[in-house]
Amino acid sequence: MLETQIKYAMVTGASKGIGKSMAVALAKRKINLLLIARSADELSTLQTEIKNQYGVEVDILPIDLSLPDAPTEVKNWVTGKNYAVYILINNAGYGLWGKFADLGLAGQLEMCRLNMNTVTSLSHLFLPTLFKEKQAYILNVSSTAAYQAVPTLAIYSATKAFVLSFTRALRFELKDSNVSVSCLSPGPVDTGFASRAGLDAFSKMAEKFNMQPEEVAEIAIKGMFDKKSEIIPGFTNIISVYANRILPKGFIEKMAAGIYKTK
Repeated sequence: MLETQIKYAMVTGASKGIGKSMAVALAKRKINLLLIARSADELSTLQTEIKNQYGVEVDILPIDLSLPDAPTEVKNWVTGKNYAVYILINNAGYGLWGKFADLGLAGQLEMCRLNMNTVTSLSHLFLPTLFKEKQAYILNVSSTAAYQAVPTLAIYSATKAFVLSFTRALRFELKDSNVSVSCLSPGPVDTGFASRAGLDAFSKMAEKFNMQPEEVAEIAIKGMFDKKSEIIPGFTNIISVYANRILPKGFIEKMAAGIYKTK
């Protein structure tokens, strides 16, 4: 690595929600940013706002990360611009709500590609880059839904369970290296996730428990730099995760089914 290279943090799904808030939290710490998301307009607006307010370098790449070749295109873009990435935040992802048999297969498979394949690919593609740094970080974004099966969010919760398990294993494999690996598992966050997932009925109840994305982002970035294994923002979410570990699975799944039930 050339000493003249500027170091960057790369954040996927950076145009809104937790991803956007984590980008801002990093910029507050004077960390340069590479922001990845689908929306060119939202990324461009965020790029201007962060540059003007925090005076850090920001480059953007509008791309649909659910496409099979997208991770390789991201890596080629970074390599072509000679950027030194020392923080990789795999945040891009989404959920679909409904009974497995009723939801379209194409949408569910696209969700699998984005939530699992993209995380896997970017982690593998960027590890050689991260190994070159004195200290580097990977932060994968899961969910409290990863800790139990969730009827009507069957595929989403399964993909987030993959992210959690993958992160734990990768952290162990890299424990003697320069790369610290952490997993963020937020509960309900005021990001518009419920609406995109089709959870309009649940969104009103979620408002009582929602955390703000800025709060979650600060906890996430601090936890990442503290090299924590699992970062679970919010006392209620921590309690729910521990309850999932000790209560019978059938009981937990029945409760989850009641919360997320369809008509």
